Amino acid sequence: MTKILTIIVNYRTPELAEKCLAALASERSGDAGLSAILVDGNSGDGSAERLAGFLALTGFDGWTDLLPLDFNGGFGWANNQAILSRGTDLPDYIYLLNPDAEVTPGAVASLATALDTHPRVAAVGSQLIEPDGAPAASAFRFPSPGREFVRGSQTFALHRLLGIPPIVLAPGEAGPVGWVTGASVMLRRDALAATGLFDDGFFLYFEEVELMRRLTRGGWQIWCEPQSRVRHIGGASTGVDGKQVRKPKPAYWFASRNRYFTRSGGAAYACLANLAWLSGFALIGGPRMLLSRTARANATAGETRGIIQEGIWPAARHRRASIARIGSAFGQLPRWAEDS
Repeated sequence: MTKILTIIVNYRTPELAEKCLAALASERSGDAGLSAILVDGNSGDGSAERLAGFLALTGFDGWTDLLPLDFNGGFGWANNQAILSRGTDLPDYIYLLNPDAEVTPGAVASLATALDTHPRVAAVGSQLIEPDGAPAASAFRFPSPGREFVRGSQTFALHRLLGIPPIVLAPGEAGPVGWVTGASVMLRRDALAATGLFDDGFFLYFEEVELMRRLTRGGWQIWCEPQSRVRHIGGASTGVDGKQVRKPKPAYWFASRNRYFTRSGGAAYACLANLAWLSGFALIGGPRMLLSRTARANATAGETRGIIQEGIWPAARHRRASIARIGSAFGQLPRWAEDS
């Protein structure tokens, strides 16, 4: 049986997906047990046809299957579809890799070794690196109302003053963390079989956070492996890369945020997180923006409006889980689309 199945989800970035797969191919030369599914999320721009030609031209179609979907259901749903397309015939490890990411030599093997060595680790993520080689945020603590208050205040010195550790973990040694980015993460099949796949009530953002919270509550661990280094552009498909801080977040970001807090702690917990952010902004963040040009430059436009419009008390749909299981039917529309 193939030991590692890589899933790459493309949405209108075929040139990046080709580079991603070419880098992955060099890893396969040292491990013929590495196969891939290249998903196209109904790009509608000729991506699927271009990628089919690329696979045939390079010979990568010998170990990579192209899976064109008829619907753009988002990151989690697309990965679920790739997994469900294999039924129960799945390898030990499933490796999720963004098309705007390129593995460096040994990156895949380092993740597999971590899972081999630590049987209670459900997911292990890479250390992402910027194009210039600088480390990028890769491992995190879970969001909380306290962290939302600090985020709303836009005064990160409050982390220390209030004794609330920041959400982003500094690069360090291999070991357990809260959650890791879905841009490059290897998952244990048995853990997914026990807790389920992605919740397809999310369109985009927070879906991997919710999955890893669920895995953690199921008794599994999440690790970061800094020996696995992956170059990452970030935001290529979504246009939201974390550096365009003045660009308003899309409405689905706020929906996913509300859903995450609701699914992880209930409706009252989500309401508390919303009130915490709004309080931090009203008491500290907003006044700072009036007085400081730097604070205005670093603020995300429209976040107050986005949180209020999405609902301080979360919608009922966010209280309903929609978690596919290995062996579930392939091709069913995601919950978020049915609720729209």
